[in-house]
Amino acid sequence: MKQGIHPGYGPVVFRDRSADLAFLTRSTLGATGADAAGRELETVEWEDGHTYPVVDVEISSASHPFYTGTARVVDTAGRVEKFRRRYGAAASSSAAAPSTTTPAATGQTTEGDQP
Repeated sequence: MKQGIHPGYGPVVFRDRSADLAFLTRSTLGATGADAAGRELETVEWEDGHTYPVVDVEISSASHPFYTGTARVVDTAGRVEKFRRRYGAAASSSAAAPSTTTPAATGQTTEGDQP
């Protein structure tokens, strides 16, 4: 591995403020104790007695609706009904299937259909 081109990789505490959850993991984000702009990161003393940089996140598995089971179910039937109410007869008349009657079925002939 080429020396001097890779970011630091070390222990960092990620904290989800909305769910009051914090977990210790390893990351390149904040491993140097500063963020990408060079500002000093806040630190916290972890359960093991060591001090680690903290990265606050807005959402994690503890607060994301998909993982917590509070996800909304989209009612597609309601959307179809809303569309029909909004556009009414114009949508239903233009959406009607085209006629399957052909000139041959009605007995009509065209110039190229001479026997």
